Amino acid sequence: MKAAAIQLNSTADLGANLATADRLTRAAAADGAQLIVLPEKWTAMGTVQELRAAAEPLDGQAVSWARETASELGVDIVAGSFLERIPGEEKLANTCVHVAPSGAVRAVYRKLHMFDVTIDGRSYRESDIELPGEEIVLSETSPDADGTPGVQLGLTICYDLRFAELFRILAVRGARIIALPSAFTLPTTRDHWEVLVRARAIENQVFMIAANQVGPHPGGTRSGGRSMIVDPWGVVLAQAPDGEHQVLAELDLERQSEIRAQLPVLANRRPEAYSW
Repeated sequence: MKAAAIQLNSTADLGANLATADRLTRAAAADGAQLIVLPEKWTAMGTVQELRAAAEPLDGQAVSWARETASELGVDIVAGSFLERIPGEEKLANTCVHVAPSGAVRAVYRKLHMFDVTIDGRSYRESDIELPGEEIVLSETSPDADGTPGVQLGLTICYDLRFAELFRILAVRGARIIALPSAFTLPTTRDHWEVLVRARAIENQVFMIAANQVGPHPGGTRSGGRSMIVDPWGVVLAQAPDGEHQVLAELDLERQSEIRAQLPVLANRRPEAYSW
């Protein structure tokens, strides 16, 4: 299976962001990608007011684009995340959608962990406008035309990367690939991003498809880029340079099976010893 991570520099302009996402998604598909992952908040990055203005329901423009494009190109798309308006709620959800090549929505994941932190003196308070999700979500890619079964696909978003238990649960439930749409800040990308992405891949023996935002955004934030695809041994198969790009890599599922057989970390777990 060939996978792609899309790296964007999203602004508050939904139309411009959609156009860039569409161009890079089509380029990745033309290069043979069967699974394409977009970054966090790919539809809009900006001030609180701009984020609220760009929020939309689950059947809005972002998911409609993903469904139409996946169907047209015959690929699985993890449509990064967008801010979702939920009926009856003042706050928004940070929502990731997996769309099958048929155009059907396969899975919906809402970010579990709110980015309420201080980085280099700047305060980030996602919980001021966002509701945390409540469900761990495992999806599955579509079978190949030759009858090869689909692959279990875990869905996560950005700050989730720091919570190893989420990734372990996905792996124990069967995930072989984990998608990580992100908007990692510049300082944390510089110092933590690659270490954490590779660690989650190694300890769970999964492929990580980590699609990050890059560059400055309205409101004064800045993302660090370096979108990457990492294999279950922790090897970086592809990494994006600065700027808006798509990066692709072949996911060798047979090699993954060999790694899991020869170094059976998941099989050697002792859950009975981990009780609190």
